[in-house]
Amino acid sequence: MAEDGYAKHVLVTTEWLADHLGDDNLVVAEVDEDPVLYDDGHIPDAVKLHWREDLQDPVERDLVEKDEFEELLGTRGIANDTTVVLYGDKNNWFAAYAYWYLKIYGHEDVRILDGGRQKWIDEGRELTADVPSPSSVSYSASDRDESIRAYRDYVREIIDSAENELVDVRSPQEYSGELIAPPGYEQEGAQRGGHIPKAQSIPWAQAVRDDGTFKSADDLKALYEGKGVSSDKEITAYCRIGERSAHTWFVLRELLGYENVRNYDGSWTEWGNLVDVPIEKGP
Repeated sequence: MAEDGYAKHVLVTTEWLADHLGDDNLVVAEVDEDPVLYDDGHIPDAVKLHWREDLQDPVERDLVEKDEFEELLGTRGIANDTTVVLYGDKNNWFAAYAYWYLKIYGHEDVRILDGGRQKWIDEGRELTADVPSPSSVSYSASDRDESIRAYRDYVREIIDSAENELVDVRSPQEYSGELIAPPGYEQEGAQRGGHIPKAQSIPWAQAVRDDGTFKSADDLKALYEGKGVSSDKEITAYCRIGERSAHTWFVLRELLGYENVRNYDGSWTEWGNLVDVPIEKGP
C-alpha cells in the first residue's frame, strides 16, 4: 500500500496491484475521460465504467438512482464486501469521481491506483483488449451520503461565511474568466466565465507529481494550508462538471483526513448559467 503519511489507506501502488490481480474479492475498474482508451487496452480483468453512460442520469444530470447503481455494480461483479480499485487517464480525474460516487452510496472498500493508467503503461505492465465477463452478484447500496456533496443553494449560503472555504480547482485561465472550459477543450457549457466569490484557486494537478502519483501528505498540506484551506474549515471544491473537484475532494478528505469536505458537482456548468448569483473575474 502507498503510505507517504496519508490519513487513510486508500491508494494502491502499481506493484501491489500487479501482485494481486486475480485475487478473490478484488475488482479493478477503469474510468476514463476518454472511454475509448479502455477498448484500446486495459489492465487484465479490469471492468469498464463509463463516466457518462453509467454514472450520470441522462435526464436530470444527476447521480443515477439507488436501484440503478445497485444493478450497475452487481453486473460488474462487485458485491458489498468487494475491494474495488479504480484507475483511469488524466491522473485519475474520473477514477476519483467514481470513488466519490461509490462513497456517496456507501461502498466501504474503495482504492485508487496511484499514478493511474499512465503509470501502469510507463512501467511496461500488461494491457489487454479482452473484455471480462464477470458473474452478476447482488449489491445493496446505502442511502446517499449527502454530507460529501454540495448543491447550489448551499454554495450561495457559504460565500460570506468565515468558517467555509471554496476551492476552485480549474486552470488559472478558467478561474480568471479567460476560458470557460479547460485549455484545449471546446469552450462551452456556461454563459459566463469567472469564479465563485472568495474561492481560492488551487488547480487540481498541483496535488500530483510528474509521474501522476499523489504528492506526500506534508507537501499536500503545505499546498492547501498555504491558501488558507485547513482542516478546521468546511471546504467545498468545484470545477466545471465535478470530476476534477472530486480529485481534490479525494486529496483533502481521504489523503489528508479533513473531515468536512464536499464536492459541488454542479460546478461551473451550473453556477456559470444561474440567474442572480454572483461571480468574480480576474486572478
